[in-house]
Amino acid sequence: MAPPPPAPTDAELITRVLVRDDRRAFGELVARHQSAVRGLLRRLTGGDVAQADDLAQETFLRAYRGLRGYRGGAKFSSWLYRIACNVFFSRDRGSRDAPPEPPLLEAERTELALPDLVLERHDLEKALAALKPRERAALVLTYANELTHEEAAVVLDCPVGTLKTHVARAKEKLRRQLEEVP
Repeated sequence: MAPPPPAPTDAELITRVLVRDDRRAFGELVARHQSAVRGLLRRLTGGDVAQADDLAQETFLRAYRGLRGYRGGAKFSSWLYRIACNVFFSRDRGSRDAPPEPPLLEAERTELALPDLVLERHDLEKALAALKPRERAALVLTYANELTHEEAAVVLDCPVGTLKTHVARAKEKLRRQLEEVP
């Protein structure tokens, strides 16, 4: 018996969507990347699972509509992260006066490991929520999603130096906030 054929690459699936309007191929792309996109959005929304899921759905709708705009220069996942961040930033602009999100239940919390900071989960979530959206996104992309500075800069559509500044400011703000925690 012959071994099963290898799974199609993202590029092959994208081609099938664009050439044949193969919605199953797009469904496979969604299945492949939805966990990472939802995880990113959960961190950006302060752990609001329902809001992150809504934003992830909007991300994939925008990705489907804009797939012809994907140039292939960056990884497909980075392109999706960029859309997700833009969706989040659009939502954030409309809710500047909204109260902070409630803390997560212990089982729903995620960790963000910064090498020079020891963080309690609840304190981290509270501190992350207090960061400016682009600082939070830069920190989450580079530490939680493990993108390089160059990849995260592409996702956030900013120069690498700006991305590094966002990360440095975010870490310093986290450090100050966490020093104040009793």
